[in-house]
Amino acid sequence: MAGHGYESGRLDLPFVGIATFAKRPWQPDWSAIDADVAILGAPFDAGTQWRAGARQGPRGVREASTLFAFGHAGAYDHEDDRVYLGPEVRIVDIGDADIVHTDTLASHANIRAGVEAIRGAGALPVVIGGDHSVNIPCIEAFEGTEPFHLLQIDAHLDFVDSRHGVTRGHGNPMRRAAEKPWVSGLTQLGIRNVSSTAREGYADARARGADILSVRQARRLGAEGVAARIPEGRLYITIDIDAFCPSIAPGTGTPSHGGFLYYEVLEVLQLAARRCDVVGIDLVEVAPDHDPTGSTQILAAQLLLNLLGFVFDAREKPLR
Repeated sequence: MAGHGYESGRLDLPFVGIATFAKRPWQPDWSAIDADVAILGAPFDAGTQWRAGARQGPRGVREASTLFAFGHAGAYDHEDDRVYLGPEVRIVDIGDADIVHTDTLASHANIRAGVEAIRGAGALPVVIGGDHSVNIPCIEAFEGTEPFHLLQIDAHLDFVDSRHGVTRGHGNPMRRAAEKPWVSGLTQLGIRNVSSTAREGYADARARGADILSVRQARRLGAEGVAARIPEGRLYITIDIDAFCPSIAPGTGTPSHGGFLYYEVLEVLQLAARRCDVVGIDLVEVAPDHDPTGSTQILAAQLLLNLLGFVFDAREKPLR
């Protein structure tokens, strides 16, 4: 078939070359970002309360993403009859924020600086964690912007205010987000079973306007019913990989059975991308060492690339 460009240039198979995200160009100079999307690694996992390992998440997800490096033609989806992420959508990988071991504040400040650099360049920030505490500096990087709603897909509420003085661990990010005047509300999907947040945290979340749905509640509503509860307008999406059933995503620090399957999340994200203006994305808690099959990393990479495809397909033209 003419026009796909497969026969020009290098074959560039997934296992060849440097494993940037989806084999997109690397841009180490954060003052020279010129793209529609910029990928930032946040390999910080000092906020975990049990199994560490999410510091390896950015590397693992990047390597898995090479499987979905579409070459010159973008990705054709025959169900949607769409070509997603064609050459008109410019994606760069800006590497990782510098992590200072044992220093949460310095590490988070470096993550925030990366997101601010992406936003300053007019690109969509996509952050790969790292534990869920990395969402805190991601949200802080939007200080002074127009308000946005936050969609969280997760097994845990993450609404702890403070525990033994810890306010920036992976159990705190949604509580920290809810405090920000630029976060207009939260939709929290997949929350289930035994949780890290006490009853008081749930009451606090609901008092602050959070809409909380378990996996079973979301299944009863269906993807369209869930998406209808997400307010239209500006939207930030944070995805904890433990939202998924550990039968398909075991590579995480806090697995919780009874989680989502792939299309249950993908369909909600596709509908959300059509309804809302997505202003930022993070995907966290992938710990590759806990999944020697690599399935968790592949799931994460596939989900991110599909989500980016949905976001830019829903726009009349790529964000400039």
